[in-house]
Amino acid sequence: MSKNKLLRMDNVGIVVESLDDAIAFFSVIGLKLEGRGKVEGEWACRVTGLNSQNVEIAMMITPDGHSRIELSKFITPPTVSDHRNAPVNALGYLRAMFTVEDIDEMVSRLIEQGSQLVGEIVQYQNSYRLCYIRGTEGLLVGLAEEIGGK
Repeated sequence: MSKNKLLRMDNVGIVVESLDDAIAFFSVIGLKLEGRGKVEGEWACRVTGLNSQNVEIAMMITPDGHSRIELSKFITPPTVSDHRNAPVNALGYLRAMFTVEDIDEMVSRLIEQGSQLVGEIVQYQNSYRLCYIRGTEGLLVGLAEEIGGK
């Protein structure tokens, strides 16, 4: 009997109110818009378990081409809960972490766009400088700059 082997992680899904604002936010971080379109129909409802859905999506990809974020704006059915501004110890999926070249420069650019630094930029041993940023619609992302072994 062969074992099931994980091949890769394709993407993380994030539901948003404004695709344009979310695309702009993740573009500042460095992701590129890979595509945009609609997801609807019987097949989609069977996958998600929703009786009827009409969703506009945008796929954002990292510069290395290995990671994606799928941004979804539900037209129907309406969203049922909102935990975008939940603190970091809330249950459920919370944030995506990105490695950046210059954390100070990235934080400055994100703050100029209206994001807020959560806590402060801290150094973890001689490995990383890290922080959390709350961006458009309260979305939480982590930023990490590798400092050891450069």
